[in-house]
Amino acid sequence: MDLPDNAILAQGLTKTYAATKTTPEMRALKGIDLAIPRGSIFGLLGPNGAGKSTFINILAGLVRKSSGQVSIWDRDIDARPRDARAAIGVVPQEIAADPFFTPRESLEVAAGMYAVPKAERRTDELLAALGLADKADAYVRQLSGGMKRRLMVAKAMVHNPPILILDEPTAGVDVELRRQLWSYVVELNRRGVTIVLTTHYLEEAQELCDRIAIVSRGEVVACEPTETLLARMDIRNVLVTPSEPLSEPPKLAGFETRQLKGGAFSVSYRTGHSSVEQVLAAIRAAGVSIKDIATEDPDLEDVFVSLTSKTEAAA
Repeated sequence: MDLPDNAILAQGLTKTYAATKTTPEMRALKGIDLAIPRGSIFGLLGPNGAGKSTFINILAGLVRKSSGQVSIWDRDIDARPRDARAAIGVVPQEIAADPFFTPRESLEVAAGMYAVPKAERRTDELLAALGLADKADAYVRQLSGGMKRRLMVAKAMVHNPPILILDEPTAGVDVELRRQLWSYVVELNRRGVTIVLTTHYLEEAQELCDRIAIVSRGEVVACEPTETLLARMDIRNVLVTPSEPLSEPPKLAGFETRQLKGGAFSVSYRTGHSSVEQVLAAIRAAGVSIKDIATEDPDLEDVFVSLTSKTEAAA
């Protein structure tokens, strides 16, 4: 059997929530076109209320779309809903685990719900992979928040789906547990599992994802390889260490300045309009003596803010 080029394909996807007595009609998704390549780690980013969770809930079968087409692993969610849902494992934002079950029991129940034969279940393997082997027979209510989060990942993988969707998986998880979780996720991806990730930790998306879509107000405002997305921003920063520390940055005509620690400051400029030489000339004209400078490329947060702010301004 040929594998699909796209793990998930959405075309013209819309979702409108009907008006109620207390809320007006809301268009959560406004014609989403999105192709998520098989084998990728795909970042789905956007501010709160952008439509990310609605999109994921449609994939999971929890929300009915208003119009458009969606296929998961080449299975149309209308024509083959059960087959489509069997191809994904979803780790939701909310921790949903029975506090009176043990992690082992939780995974066994989840595997049973997916009709995984007992001989094919990977309960102990999943518990070990996610650092829960020593807590396999403890009650879920005794686990820390980070352990519960990892248990949710294990539950999503009991039926060995080719696609894993992680909705804010590291919210409330400490740095070490986050590192362990990402190590496992990267290993899953190496084995061929497509990962779809939503996160507010933009540095995680920048480090992990090979392709990123940014959603704002129910629309895809960008969907590109991570490196291409970052390269779209023509903003560069010059980090300036003055000879004498400054309590506030100098005001430079045509440039935005920002105070940094230790009396230093940064100057932002657009490469299409200005140059480093012009920045340095403006600093000297302001009477600031320069001890050291460094240049800095934009990060994903710069791109995110730029693109989403444009959408909000146009609304």
